[in-house]
Amino acid sequence: MNKAETLEIKKQFTQDRCTIDHICGCYVDHEKNKRLTFKKAFHSIPDEEMFKYLDIFQHSLTGTFGKNLISLEFPIEQEQPGGTQDFLLTLRNSGLNDDELIEEFYDKIIESFLYGENYYIILVHAVYDIPGITRDGIEMEDASDNIYDYILCSICPVKLSKAGLGYNESKNVIEERFRDWIVEGPIKGFLFPAFIERNTDIHNMLYFTKKPDDLQPEFIEAMFGGRAPISAPEQKDIFDAVVQNTIGEDADYDIMKNIHDNLNDMIEDHQEDPEPLELSRKDVKQLLKDSGVSDERLGYFDENYTKCAGDEDYPLLASNIANTRKFDIETPDVVIKVKPDRTDLVESRIVDGRQCLVIAVDDHIEVNGINVRTFMNK
Repeated sequence: MNKAETLEIKKQFTQDRCTIDHICGCYVDHEKNKRLTFKKAFHSIPDEEMFKYLDIFQHSLTGTFGKNLISLEFPIEQEQPGGTQDFLLTLRNSGLNDDELIEEFYDKIIESFLYGENYYIILVHAVYDIPGITRDGIEMEDASDNIYDYILCSICPVKLSKAGLGYNESKNVIEERFRDWIVEGPIKGFLFPAFIERNTDIHNMLYFTKKPDDLQPEFIEAMFGGRAPISAPEQKDIFDAVVQNTIGEDADYDIMKNIHDNLNDMIEDHQEDPEPLELSRKDVKQLLKDSGVSDERLGYFDENYTKCAGDEDYPLLASNIANTRKFDIETPDVVIKVKPDRTDLVESRIVDGRQCLVIAVDDHIEVNGINVRTFMNK
């Protein structure tokens, strides 16, 4: 799934466009005990309560692709009877009317989800009547040919509200505030089947994690089958290790600046693409070559890449390995922060036999918040 496809589904989570028919819930305590389960028609929920649920569902499809939102393709064997995809498809097809299936679903999550506190599992079923779209991108509500039948799961922490003082209006006193258990925003979730090219794709699903560095591979493997993807921080670590090990002692400021600039140029060139930019092993090698890494050092690339990333050519998302928001230069005593699109202002030069960084200053300088004179205005 891409950003536009996800946004189209998110738009359904409003009270006037909602197509959810059933909702199920399971409250699990920190010892993995089911404290509460329920199932009801979604439209029977009071409006204020419904609004809060819809907000949770929207946040379950919010984030950056490759970091918080990750597309997962089911292995072929998981589509056979008894596989994870087969189970989710059966659950979806039941319309959440099979109590035994729902209980089995809860049990799968409780067994594999790692969380030491209380949490709330929410599962909904919906059928979206996909409207046709004109060439100008205008929806035609009366020109629908397909439906999108899906389930969405959200897992939310349940935490005790903070202790404090509060005003009791009935008694007209300030007293200790009543503490209750609050359902917070989702930290994990998934959408199945995937919504790809504005249609149902039962071979894929979309996984949500609030923290990119907490994918919970065991949970992914248990619920969806197959190998868990490499998290965004892990992709960054792999890329940095490959660059460091390949360049070795030849690493200098100019090469690292070129890698930064070239990578950000690639991202900008593909900004309008519906899918995020991915770099294969070959693409990373070409990036280093274009950035000035010598052929001699590139001779170590494949060995280093395999050592850091393994034999499988798992693509790295450009947005995960690039620093698009900062360009920092650090020494033991000095830190220089440069806008990522103004690396041209800093040059590496040899001055009096010492390597120095020269910073171009054309307008003004501030020292501890005070404007000071530059050479231009002396």
